[in-house]
Amino acid sequence: MELVAFVASLSLLVVMYLGVQTGRARARYKIEAPAVVGHPIFERHFRVQQNTIEQLVVYLPALFLFGQYVHAGTAAVLGLVWIAGRLVYERGYVADPEKRGLGFGISVAPTLILVIGGVVGALLAVVR
Repeated sequence: MELVAFVASLSLLVVMYLGVQTGRARARYKIEAPAVVGHPIFERHFRVQQNTIEQLVVYLPALFLFGQYVHAGTAAVLGLVWIAGRLVYERGYVADPEKRGLGFGISVAPTLILVIGGVVGALLAVVR
């Protein structure tokens, strides 16, 4: 589970990185808090950050559940795919919101696998 914890920590660093990128865009485009609109590029950074936080709520517990009940190494690899997907999502979305699909797919697929695996693994542990 140490590897799962390490990947979870990397995931949190990605969220922090996206927060920094949003803050930099806020300063660059002079968007005063608490406003969340005002310049399209800032809004894209903001949406990437918010979408990632929305996914994190499902992904992170699923990562640990899969690691505990299915296989820690596989959970870690799926977590690395999620991280890559979020970074691809950021690059695509900020460049052009129409280009966000690939990154979205890359990060949603491992999340689904982690959730389903965690549910099945925990259920099997209960019935044993």
